[in-house]
Amino acid sequence: MSPRGPAGKVQTVLGPVEPGSLGVTLTHEHLLIDLTCYFRMPDEASLRYHVDRPVSMDMLSKVWGLWQGVIDQQRLLSERTATEEVLRFRYAGGNSLVDATSLGIARDPLALARISRATGLNIVMGSSHYVPVSHPPDMDSRTEDAITRQIVDDIVLGAGEPGVRAGIIGEVGNFHPLGEVERKVLRASARAQVETGAPILIHPGLHPDSPLQIMKVLQDAGADPARVIVGHLDAIRPMSAVRELAHSGCYLEYDRFGAESTDFDYSVSGVTMPMPSDEQRMDSLDYLIAEGFGDRLLVAHDVCTRADLSRCGGKGYAHFLESIAGRLRQRGHSRQQIDAILIHNPARALTFA
Repeated sequence: MSPRGPAGKVQTVLGPVEPGSLGVTLTHEHLLIDLTCYFRMPDEASLRYHVDRPVSMDMLSKVWGLWQGVIDQQRLLSERTATEEVLRFRYAGGNSLVDATSLGIARDPLALARISRATGLNIVMGSSHYVPVSHPPDMDSRTEDAITRQIVDDIVLGAGEPGVRAGIIGEVGNFHPLGEVERKVLRASARAQVETGAPILIHPGLHPDSPLQIMKVLQDAGADPARVIVGHLDAIRPMSAVRELAHSGCYLEYDRFGAESTDFDYSVSGVTMPMPSDEQRMDSLDYLIAEGFGDRLLVAHDVCTRADLSRCGGKGYAHFLESIAGRLRQRGHSRQQIDAILIHNPARALTFA
């Protein structure tokens, strides 16, 4: 292990591996996470009734529209549940995944290592900071140098005892418009990439201008756009904005497969976007492949809430393999095109420079 990180390899929670050994890979999931940074107490008494209720099948019709006001919906805390749920992906033919849980939302390095050993899955752990509402109280006063050093230490020395090394910088969380603290974290993440050779994973704001604004901050700080993954593009419209982003050279991630609803729009930090369907996500993949960006596409489910789990009525971690891959074949995509999205693109994107 050099001070720059494992050049030419992918760094998992159990150590570096050859990129060709990753196999079928999801590039944006969460096995354990606490998103109560988003919690908002409802104003209405009848809605407060749901705050402390466990997520169950009988409340699925309500839980997505109330997601910011149901604590159980915002937490995936059971290591046993995570292991059992992600094994379905393993049994469906999956081999590897990125756990994109970054600092501020209960990242658990040692638990990820245990889950990796229990399931046989390669797990890549994230670093850097999530969105501003999850930041530590002293974030305004932390220097860019200090944040850079923290990320670099996560990658080179590891977190926890014994150190479990991060293999990706992210998901780096942003709202729209960008605040100065977010810009500081982005610059620190870019500097950490320059120093370590690690890839970066971005959580953009829910606005078509957000991804390109973030890419500019990263590139101005020295980041290599070909080493950046921009996630959560599912809801970004129009597609011309995604095409313009693609020309920057970054990877394009459609990572909410399985999350569909006609009952609510997705709203964070005052920005609201319609929740797309899987059909619309596949339309986006069709468009980008036709435009020549098939070698830059990545996919996942971003399982991050209780209602995403298969035991709670969600599609879980195996949905793309169990349903979407076959539907893409029916749309006329070749096995080679699908293998690029699931195997070859992730291997390149996650390899250290």
